Amino acid sequence: MNNTCLTSVDLTKASLSTQIPMATVKNTVRVAAAQMTSVNDLMANFNTCSRLVQEAASAGAKLICFPENFSYMGEKSGDSVKIAEPLNGPVMQRYCSLARDSNIWLSLGGYQERFDDTHLCNTHVVIDNTGMIQTTYQKMHLFDVDVPGGSSYKESSFTVPGTNVVSVDSPVGRLGLTVCYDLRFPSIYQQLRFDQKAQVILVPAAFTTVTGEAHWEILLRARAVETQCYVIAAAQAGKHNEKRESYGDTLIIDPWGSVVGRLPGENLRSYFVTTLSDIFWMQFDTFVGACRSFFDWHYCGRY
Repeated sequence: MNNTCLTSVDLTKASLSTQIPMATVKNTVRVAAAQMTSVNDLMANFNTCSRLVQEAASAGAKLICFPENFSYMGEKSGDSVKIAEPLNGPVMQRYCSLARDSNIWLSLGGYQERFDDTHLCNTHVVIDNTGMIQTTYQKMHLFDVDVPGGSSYKESSFTVPGTNVVSVDSPVGRLGLTVCYDLRFPSIYQQLRFDQKAQVILVPAAFTTVTGEAHWEILLRARAVETQCYVIAAAQAGKHNEKRESYGDTLIIDPWGSVVGRLPGENLRSYFVTTLSDIFWMQFDTFVGACRSFFDWHYCGRY
């Protein structure tokens, strides 16, 4: 399928239901979130990304976010190790050129960065509109699951976990970087918001259909509410091979926890564009600061 979906949401209007006093909006910026069905073909995946990047840039987006495993989805866990490359390898350089030629920032979550002959790092890469890598984050929480009577998956068997929480300034605000399974660990989001002052948190993911249906949206909305950040969650969707299928449902959520952009799972190889307003960042910075001071005082006084 080659469906293309374009949705534009004005967060200033969407915010009226929150009953938070609004000032005059001075600056807005457009971001795009992509949804795709990656396969075990590096060039085919790049061609899909290239088309979506060019369309998003033409729609005025300053940043487009791609899901985990955007560049490759193997049939077996060892396949990813075989194709893993360093950041200066030809695969990532191809994406750097794409960002430069399209004059847009790229969030590339879940890149297979080579660590050694038997291991890789699941790396979230942010590239600016000049084609330079601005920062990288290596996924800290690895997905290990063993379902009784069912399948098992051990990301830790071939992936080295990261150790650092990472954020970076961008044209759409200060970005906090995470990857997929990190979503289940609130502490990293607290660090991004309160210690590193993130305003927009990125969650590139490849949730399974079972876990996605049960937990995907509720966890994303919880992370947005508890941090008072925008959350952009680009997702893999559909059947990658005979063994693996992803849930999809790419979302952008505002600091109130409202879904302001959605791409349902049946939309494959698509994207949508949403407008973010910096008035939210100013208001919620003040609100969160007050809440943090209260809770710090409350816990200190109680304990």
